[in-house]
Amino acid sequence: MQYYLNFENDTQTIDFNKLLIKFIDQALEEDIGPGDLTSDAVLGSSSSSMAYILVKENAVLAGIELAKIIFERIDPSIVFSSIASDGSMVSTGTKVATLNGPIHSLLKGERLVLNCLQRMSGIATKTRIFADKASGAGVTILDTRKTTPNFRICEKWAVSIGGAKNHRYALYDQILIKDNHIKFVGGIKQALDNLVSYLSSIEKSIPVVVEVKDEEEFALAIQYDAVTRILMDNFKPDEITSIVRRYSFSQKLEASGGINQENFESYLHSGIHYLSIGDLTHHVDAVDISLKID
Repeated sequence: MQYYLNFENDTQTIDFNKLLIKFIDQALEEDIGPGDLTSDAVLGSSSSSMAYILVKENAVLAGIELAKIIFERIDPSIVFSSIASDGSMVSTGTKVATLNGPIHSLLKGERLVLNCLQRMSGIATKTRIFADKASGAGVTILDTRKTTPNFRICEKWAVSIGGAKNHRYALYDQILIKDNHIKFVGGIKQALDNLVSYLSSIEKSIPVVVEVKDEEEFALAIQYDAVTRILMDNFKPDEITSIVRRYSFSQKLEASGGINQENFESYLHSGIHYLSIGDLTHHVDAVDISLKID
């Protein structure tokens, strides 16, 4: 099956399956290494067993398809049957999958699967709150690169499952000119002039977002056709509304900086099109999920 992220820009593509398998193999090597000493010592040559995955609090389920892939990667003989699907709202005490296979193989996959399910479901549950409220205002919620190292593919997948869209995946699939770039070259005009020269030299269409810190930078950035979107960083909602009313421009607007569950609704009618929220992935409560041997 082909899996994917849900980018806000249709020109962005990554090899999702390749990144996912790479993550799984590295995670299994980290957790299992040369073997499971405890199971070898205690279980001997035990045969197959039944098991189930139990969600122990209300949540948006995310990672059940990943769980299936992980177990298949460990042992293709495992029969994994999903009862609930990614993106579904499940209540306390819900069995979301059953498994049948060698007990050694089930236990090898238990911790990695639960780590993924718990964190991904926490992200999806949180994202759903933002996405549901923002959709009514015509605003798109985006994630950021503020992700756990080597777990980005899963965290961004969880954001997509939760109903939001994915910002750039990494440094290689979108141009985002930030404050440090601007400082280093001596100002936003020089940064944008350099951008135009670069795009001309490579003769390639790449989405471009430029971060602005004040109205002066905003007024300059909107003059560049190469800029796809203006990122208004640390602007208050009323500041955004005031600027939007005073200028004519073609670029989409994005707001970011300290946006969380307590204040994001104040931005929804400010005139922006996107809200990028690092809080989706770096302030997350894991959902309580267990694997039970039956």
